[in-house]
Amino acid sequence: MINLVKKAGLTGLAVTALVAPAFAQDAAAPAPVSPEVAYIFNTLLFLIGGFLVMWMAAGFAMLEAGLVRSKNVSMQCLKNISLYSVAGIMYWAIGYNLMYDGVDGGYIGSFGAYSFDPVGGDALDTGYSTASDWFFQMVFVAATASIVSGTLAERIKLWPFLLFVVVLTGILYPISGSWQWGGGWLSEMGFSDFAGSTIVHSVGGWAALTGAIILGARKGKYEGGKVTPMPGSSIPLATLGTFILWLGWFGFNGASQLAMGSIGDVSDVSRIFANTNFAAAGGVVAAIVLTQVLYGKIDVTM
Repeated sequence: MINLVKKAGLTGLAVTALVAPAFAQDAAAPAPVSPEVAYIFNTLLFLIGGFLVMWMAAGFAMLEAGLVRSKNVSMQCLKNISLYSVAGIMYWAIGYNLMYDGVDGGYIGSFGAYSFDPVGGDALDTGYSTASDWFFQMVFVAATASIVSGTLAERIKLWPFLLFVVVLTGILYPISGSWQWGGGWLSEMGFSDFAGSTIVHSVGGWAALTGAIILGARKGKYEGGKVTPMPGSSIPLATLGTFILWLGWFGFNGASQLAMGSIGDVSDVSRIFANTNFAAAGGVVAAIVLTQVLYGKIDVTM
């Protein structure tokens, strides 16, 4: 009897082993969603990613306000809210079309204001709402300008800074962005930028470096061959800004998948979230160790 039971059990296991792959195949290949559903989820990804990246503007403002001297906090906050507003207007008036309209392997798009879908929408063929795409792209532009704001803090007056923001967000960033994201000459050569490491951060970094070289150091920072410490106004405020930026990065990187209408896309977005968090955590730990080794103490501003 025991042998019979064992044989029956083994037979059952064999049958299960043969049948299981068929069931697994069926489970791993769900029916594709309709174009309408994919359109809704893709648009939702752009909008969620967009408002998370917009929230980074608050992070930049808090970080910079916390690290500048008390007398400059008000001006730094004004610059941040102004640059975001200017970036939004310039990217609609001229920037988006320069970046995406008619580049076709070249160096520049077309001039003119961007037109959204009509009320009710009729851009199902694009896979997402054009307004959601514009919004997601616009907050990237503002982030580029925020990089410059932090670098030039306490070094530049308001109106010259805003004039530069007009040029950066309306002309410089869109043209350089068109070379890859807009299907321009870099794209034709095979260059790829997933979430703006070059188009956003390198462009903003080079612009900031140029401004720093032209303007020089803050007055009183270097005197008599010595470095004069200039403590920030609020470390808790700077820390809050850092956590806000950390949160915003999930939108910046995750929504750069540009699609959420399939299981594969959603899985990739999830993986991007996890990798983004690992990268930030690794940066913090590396900074803690390095500041301890180099300076003998840990400094939160690092």
